Amino acid sequence: MLKIGIAEDDPKIAALLQTALEENGYQINVVSNGIDALDHFGQEQFNLLIIDIMMPGLSGIQVCKRLREKKIQTPILMLTAMGTVDDKVTGLDAGADDYLVKPFHLKELLARVSALLRRQTSFENIPNHQLIFEDLTMDTLSKEVSRAGKIIDLSAKEFVLLELFLRNPNRLLSRRYISEMAWDINFDTGTNVIDVYVNFLRKKIDKDFDRKLIHTKINMGYIFK
Repeated sequence: MLKIGIAEDDPKIAALLQTALEENGYQINVVSNGIDALDHFGQEQFNLLIIDIMMPGLSGIQVCKRLREKKIQTPILMLTAMGTVDDKVTGLDAGADDYLVKPFHLKELLARVSALLRRQTSFENIPNHQLIFEDLTMDTLSKEVSRAGKIIDLSAKEFVLLELFLRNPNRLLSRRYISEMAWDINFDTGTNVIDVYVNFLRKKIDKDFDRKLIHTKINMGYIFK
């Protein structure tokens, strides 16, 4: 049985999430504040974490950052009442894999949970943890990335995006495909979150090198070549 941790300080929402997920066959552990979330999620093994941003003790952003600092790579779905692009980028940059804006439909929550678990399983089943393209190297176990021998520090979301490019070299990736594989979110043509993160990644792996690896195809997407 897959195990999901929930950090939510609103008892009604926490109970609703727990009931819905247990009815779908998941084992659920619930905490109600950020301090307990960091302690509980940092010590036990979970397949997925659902973390609310606004919590007493520590915010969901702080919990997410500290878990990633501990090298805990469990997929994280962030719950937020804030829906602007900047708010979403802040959550993703803290290490979240996906976000869901309140209020939300349970069907959408269950779809996001299923997609995150499915993507996590698919990455775990890929045996090659050393990804190399030209002079760029990624180790998916140690989470280290380097180019021409230079260590490159990436956020959790930048790492996922780069891994997606490295597993699909010389292939045009649409924004819709990137959103489904790297974020597991329904593609919204009104947001530029994907473009923002591609630019973040470009600054780290392309800016200081003559040969550029990430290329834009206008109105089509991106290609890593």
